[in-house]
Amino acid sequence: MDVPLWLALIVIGALGIKLIRPPWWLVAVLLLGGYLLAHSLLAPAIDTAVTK
Repeated sequence: MDVPLWLALIVIGALGIKLIRPPWWLVAVLLLGGYLLAHSLLAPAIDTAVTK
């Protein structure tokens, strides 16, 4: 069974928010920070560090 990545992330994120109950501002900061890092000049460096 192939599950799309976006669906798996939504399910895991919803479960994490429901079970751990972090503050909403922390969730927003992590999502926005991840989006900004993925589209920055640091993205190639992060990609090589993560894939090795």
